[in-house]
Amino acid sequence: MGETFSQLGSREEENKSILPPGPAMGGKAACYSSTRSSKSFCSRMPCEGAASASYVTCPTCQGSGEIPQELEKQLVALIPYGDQRLKPRRTKLFVFLAVLICLVTSSLIVFFLFPRSIAVQPAGLNSSTVAFDEADIYLNITNILNISNSNYYPITVTQLTIEVLHLSLVVGQVTNSLLLHVGPLASEQMFYAVANKIWDENTYKICSWMKIKVHHVLLHVQGTLTCSYLSHSEQLVFQSYEYVDCRGNTSVPHVLVPHPP
Repeated sequence: MGETFSQLGSREEENKSILPPGPAMGGKAACYSSTRSSKSFCSRMPCEGAASASYVTCPTCQGSGEIPQELEKQLVALIPYGDQRLKPRRTKLFVFLAVLICLVTSSLIVFFLFPRSIAVQPAGLNSSTVAFDEADIYLNITNILNISNSNYYPITVTQLTIEVLHLSLVVGQVTNSLLLHVGPLASEQMFYAVANKIWDENTYKICSWMKIKVHHVLLHVQGTLTCSYLSHSEQLVFQSYEYVDCRGNTSVPHVLVPHPP
């Protein structure tokens, strides 16, 4: 019996107000839980009025009252579930706008930076010069190359390699280091010259005999164009067949092929 009465007495002491009632205290009661134990305390807190230097703002009173400063670290405020402070304003709207902006930005980046085709079109012969010795033909040709850029960013032509064949034999080679800039959605025209030496006996007769009225030789031009863009290098292969007058010098003007819309 003595133990029972002592337990009841301790519970009644726990449920008593932490602060004694006074005229400076308000009439509202607030419940708190101690951070050092699992017990709950009910006390009359001065939620209205009673401004003093030893009091701090009461969280459960929405800033309208104070609690003793020495109990600030021992009491845990019980905020109602429906409190406005627990409901972030326009959170869904902000998340939706952030996701939408990320999607639009990613789509634009992919659209403008997606690599598109670079067209290389041989435009034919621009000029040629012919010279003879006792057994060989020296044929120097200058050709035109049209380059079309379909990308939304500029490209740079860095190297051009040309190989000329006649009757499946290599008669001329050239490698040029370039620095030609082609703007976005633009076209450029470039010229390249190749010195060829033909030593075929039948071809020499065709080009040197005056009795033959047609003095043409067929040349097979193969080339590789190296372009760089966005820290990436790409090689474009092209080829063409050209009939060249091997009797006299020729010059044929060509117009730049416009870039298709």
